[in-house]
Amino acid sequence: MNSITSKELINYPTAVLVSGGLDSAILLADMVNHKFPKVWPIFIQCGLYWEKTELHYLKKFIKALKAPNLGELVVLDIPVNDLYKDHWSLTGINVPDLESPDEAVFLPGRNVLLTAKSLLWCNLNQVKSLSLAVLESNPFPDATDSFFLGMEHAINESVSGNVKLLRPYAGMHKTDVLKLGREAPLEYTFSCIYPTNGVHCGKCNKCAERKNGFINASMKDPTSYFYE
Repeated sequence: MNSITSKELINYPTAVLVSGGLDSAILLADMVNHKFPKVWPIFIQCGLYWEKTELHYLKKFIKALKAPNLGELVVLDIPVNDLYKDHWSLTGINVPDLESPDEAVFLPGRNVLLTAKSLLWCNLNQVKSLSLAVLESNPFPDATDSFFLGMEHAINESVSGNVKLLRPYAGMHKTDVLKLGREAPLEYTFSCIYPTNGVHCGKCNKCAERKNGFINASMKDPTSYFYE
């Protein structure tokens, strides 16, 4: 796990790879509170089924933070329609439901694309560090220590850069992160992969994970679900 408060980084601008979800939104709020001179939120659009709704919520979350050191949202594009084609993440058909295993929501190579482009943006904009909200419980092959160390090295080497890739929550579980962010405006976060009428569907894999997270953290769930 990397320390947010590294003395060599705290005096420089930083960035957070953020979606609309709980973990990365809480990390963004956490980084802002650590008094970096500037914290840039980076959102990457891939053309996924839920992204338009997710981005809408993220903008509301950022506005609610009201932090003077919070930079404007950086939106980058990496279309994946040529890679994923008729995958459920693009079509919204046969979306993994409440009973599906974690493996059902794995998007092949996604962390390669997101991490590479975010690290390049940081290198090109004199931002010294990039933080990701990867948790201890992440079971996927593109979430290991060796993967992220390799990505940091490869991207920095490609541009003679030195951006540090941080994972402050790497030893934590969702319950721990939720408790850490209990004062953040979590009603403006979005986790659903099958948004319905602009709100969480309540019946997909990610909605189930969200509900269980609040239950396990003994916190009130502020979320509106279409299917309760």
